[in-house]
Amino acid sequence: MLNKFIYSLLVSLLCFYFCGAQEEGSLDDSVSTELIVVKDTLNSKKEPINVLAPAKAAFYSAVLPGLGQAYNKKYWKIPLVYAAIGIPVYFYIQNDNEYNVFRDAYKGRLAGIEMGSERDPFPNVTNEGLINAQKQLRRRKELALLIALGAYALNIVDANVDAHLLQFNVDEDLTLRPHFKYNQMENNTDLGLTLNFKF
Repeated sequence: MLNKFIYSLLVSLLCFYFCGAQEEGSLDDSVSTELIVVKDTLNSKKEPINVLAPAKAAFYSAVLPGLGQAYNKKYWKIPLVYAAIGIPVYFYIQNDNEYNVFRDAYKGRLAGIEMGSERDPFPNVTNEGLINAQKQLRRRKELALLIALGAYALNIVDANVDAHLLQFNVDEDLTLRPHFKYNQMENNTDLGLTLNFKF
């Protein structure tokens, strides 16, 4: 109940303030008006928006990782893409090779090679240890594969979003600027915002 009272009090004070400010401005005929000159932008040529550019960039990145970044002219991202995909692929291959070694050792023991013999590559590891090593290496392989696939998908998303952002309008035709103006009649500074739309 108290919050509603405070909110209604603040709203009514703001209304009185703005109404009073408008009345003062209408009564004072000596207030100078500021003329904002907007340059004619009809003659300025803008590059047309290519609506298919984001789809092209995503397609190029899907075909060959990093190609979408090259299409967007963001060449510095290409090494990052290959590092993000290449490092997990390297760990996948390394863990797969180690997994195969432990699996072959375990299969050899099942085929009749005795633990600790010359033909056993892991004479001090039990059968249970070989099984646990295979499980751990399989988990690492799967994790590395998931990270590589995630980096590949992120490469496609990055190319698409970057192509969208390249077409974003950030020129001077759309501006919002604060301005300070010294009011000589009242001997104070006026603060305001200027919003310019130029078509």
